[in-house]
Amino acid sequence: MRACDRLTAQGALHQRRIKDLVRQLLPNTPLTGDLSRTDLAVLERWADPRALLTAGRARLLAVIAKTSRGQQGPARADRWRAAAAAALELYGDHPAIAFTDLAAEVLTEVRLLQAVRTELAGHAAARAEAYRFTDPAALAASLPGLAEVGAPTVTAIIGRAGRFRTGKQFRSFTGLAPRASETGNTDRKGQPMSKAGNRLLRTTLIRAADNARRQDPQLARIYYVQMVERGAEHLKACCVVAAHLAERLHTVLVRGMPYVICDTDGEPVDPAAAKKIIAEQWTVPAEVRARRRSHKPTSRAGKAPQQVLNGHDRSDTRRVDKRGDLPRGTSVLAPRTPVKATT
Repeated sequence: MRACDRLTAQGALHQRRIKDLVRQLLPNTPLTGDLSRTDLAVLERWADPRALLTAGRARLLAVIAKTSRGQQGPARADRWRAAAAAALELYGDHPAIAFTDLAAEVLTEVRLLQAVRTELAGHAAARAEAYRFTDPAALAASLPGLAEVGAPTVTAIIGRAGRFRTGKQFRSFTGLAPRASETGNTDRKGQPMSKAGNRLLRTTLIRAADNARRQDPQLARIYYVQMVERGAEHLKACCVVAAHLAERLHTVLVRGMPYVICDTDGEPVDPAAAKKIIAEQWTVPAEVRARRRSHKPTSRAGKAPQQVLNGHDRSDTRRVDKRGDLPRGTSVLAPRTPVKATT
């Protein structure tokens, strides 16, 4: 599980690097989403737009059809060629664009990504085999959002779920519970989550919550209330949903019964009916979602520089009278000591 998580993170870095490089070579880049085997095959051969156009449409189409097993065809090939033609029309032969050097770097990143994916496939198969014996009934996988990746992860980190007496204790273990802030007779509510425990477990539950609120009407309602009625942004609402999902995961593992998706009245529903309920009742309006997005203020002035207190004033520092002046030595600022006259 740890090897899969580490290799997945490394693969994401290589993918991001490839997209950034291709965006320099092809401003009208055809790469969207995850990089497929077909995309890597094209970049491995013709990352340079000049070489891509020289190869010809028939050769490009043959590579795309072979690597995609017939799923992609002329439309994809024409998009690659159109992006290459637009890049050459934009850049021409300007020396500022090093097509050869950028293409060589893309080739290096493609090979590294392919190596990471090869290693990841072997570890993922071992992870699936271990999960099959650890959770024979696939109880964790029955929860929405926890599929073949999330279920083995939470199972490996949690261990025996019965060691937590209640779901709230398990939620505190995940770090999704709010921090306690009690002073005397004051009990502050609404504190940020503690972020205690395993970070991978908490991250997995938050990612699963973002998918689960699209599948479970009850979780969709929690997300809707946080976004629409309580003014939370998307990430905070997902954290609240993840806390509820953690308690349900504990209940499923302790009871030994698979998770059943129900509507807000507690009646079991099939996936199609659940998505219909979410679309009709618990979909956050676009204008509300736009208002919840955080934007940096542009009209506020910058933060004032910190003032130095008298107790922190040092006589051995180099000072200036005002911004732009040259620093003066300490001997100028220090009070002069009178010299006694000698006889």
